[in-house]
Amino acid sequence: MENFPVVDMGNLNNEERGATMEKIKDACENWGFFELVNHGISVELMDTVERVTKEHYERCMEQRFKEMVGSKSLECAESEINDMDWESTFFLRHLPESNISEIPDLGEEQRKVMKEFAVELEKLAEQVLELVCENLGLEKGYLKKVFYGSKGPNFGTKVSNYPPCPKPELIKGLRAHTDAGGIILLFQDHKVSGLQLLKDGHWIDVPPMRHSIVINLGDQLEVITNGKYKSVMHRVITQSDGNRMSIASFYNPGNDAVIAPAEALVKEDENTKVYPKFVFDDYMKLYAGLKFQAKEPRFEAMKAIQSSTVNFGPIATV
Repeated sequence: MENFPVVDMGNLNNEERGATMEKIKDACENWGFFELVNHGISVELMDTVERVTKEHYERCMEQRFKEMVGSKSLECAESEINDMDWESTFFLRHLPESNISEIPDLGEEQRKVMKEFAVELEKLAEQVLELVCENLGLEKGYLKKVFYGSKGPNFGTKVSNYPPCPKPELIKGLRAHTDAGGIILLFQDHKVSGLQLLKDGHWIDVPPMRHSIVINLGDQLEVITNGKYKSVMHRVITQSDGNRMSIASFYNPGNDAVIAPAEALVKEDENTKVYPKFVFDDYMKLYAGLKFQAKEPRFEAMKAIQSSTVNFGPIATV
């Protein structure tokens, strides 16, 4: 089996740039995932984010999770559970407007640190999008422009913990799915594993690596690249030992952004456009009820909506 792709961003500024860009290209085409090191976010900030996140779970979330498990008798399950996940989670919104000050139970240090972390992740997301544009031969800034809509991108963070599970064979930490949005940046636990992606019919571990950021591509990039790059099914398996931290940040199009295959990636014959054109918020409304199902019917449903719609307005161009 091939090694999981790890990209050293420090090599983008030396003679290894060509090989590094090729590694990113191969990862986007064949994996849908890759892991970044030397990405520019300080290890001190990442260590602080990890500390405050784990402290918050122990202080505010752990007991609630245990009560939820007890109320649903999950520890007594005798057959596979397919309608829920073994995770403790909450969400932070950064863009268009932050809600961090409104989230209960967060200490001042955690609010401050998560805001700082979000700023760094936003920069990294936009840098990765530019690298993707370069590899695809798209104009500089194309993806950022498409994602912008009228009010800018949506950007938020899902903070999760996956506690030890007494019956890991019966319940997933997070059921298999593709991500609906644009680009996802994951800061994951470096000691406790669990994230897996589906490649060539096999589930492959995404290796924990200290101070790395895991990148994966969402459904919107599959549409914009007209299938050249694919969003990939992934899941979190539970473990009998260890609590796994996961901080996943989603850099997504704005609600009214119009998503469609990039003209530069589509031949002159309109019949080669295999992916639909739609408004991002319409896709998200559909995704909400179909997250844990295959993505292809979602795309087909958006095609049906497209065929019955006269005008979306102009696609953003650069």
